[in-house]
Amino acid sequence: MGERADCALRAAEAGGAVAAGSFRDGVAVETKSGKTDVVTQADRDAQRQVAATIAESYPDEPIVGEEDEEATAVPDEGPAWIVDPIDGTNNFVRGVPLWTTSVAATVDGEPVAGATVCPAIEDTFLLDGEGAYMNGERASVSDRTDPEAFTVVATMWWEMDRREEYAGICRGIVERFGDMRRYGSAQYSLALCAAGAVDAVVTNVAAYPWDSVVGAGLVEAAGGTVTDLDGDPWRHDSRGLVASNGEAHDVVLAAARAAEA
Repeated sequence: MGERADCALRAAEAGGAVAAGSFRDGVAVETKSGKTDVVTQADRDAQRQVAATIAESYPDEPIVGEEDEEATAVPDEGPAWIVDPIDGTNNFVRGVPLWTTSVAATVDGEPVAGATVCPAIEDTFLLDGEGAYMNGERASVSDRTDPEAFTVVATMWWEMDRREEYAGICRGIVERFGDMRRYGSAQYSLALCAAGAVDAVVTNVAAYPWDSVVGAGLVEAAGGTVTDLDGDPWRHDSRGLVASNGEAHDVVLAAARAAEA
């Protein structure tokens, strides 16, 4: 693998190991902007470990992290790193093993490498210049073409004053597709789409870069399609995120846009 992919993997594994040390161990929980927006000391400790690992190889490059109060925007020029120490903290604090540590390397705002590790279930997803991988094997999106056979994930979360949008997107999915999931971790959901386990992942919410950049890169590298709500190529600052295997992306877009109704 390339040097940046190798660094992303080492950093994600190191941070994930720190987080795993507190999993199901009675870690104290704090809230940030709302009752379901939670953070733990494990998030902070894992992010510090990820940053320290990156700095060993790239000491002068900026790091954008979810638990960093200063650097929260991805630079449009030059190299940078994006870190989510625990994506799926609500799962983490409830003892649900579906959470990840994710690290992306970007250049000029675009992902060039990254890793998402799932310590509690021992899955690893890697993005490098050659493609997308799950547990060392080349990953590929599903080849399903019939929307009625699709399983589609509604991801991110909607604030209390936006729950009608959540209801709309759920309705858009159940009226068009065979089945629906919600995993509580956007990075895990997108990684599953890249691996062909689910067929699409949708939200109309503007996704934070630490929740989305690695996963979106994985889906594209695995042969899928990732756009915003307008069907334009997705960026870390896009409104909405619509990822699919590319076989019925127009139908997936229609489901995502149902939130706007």
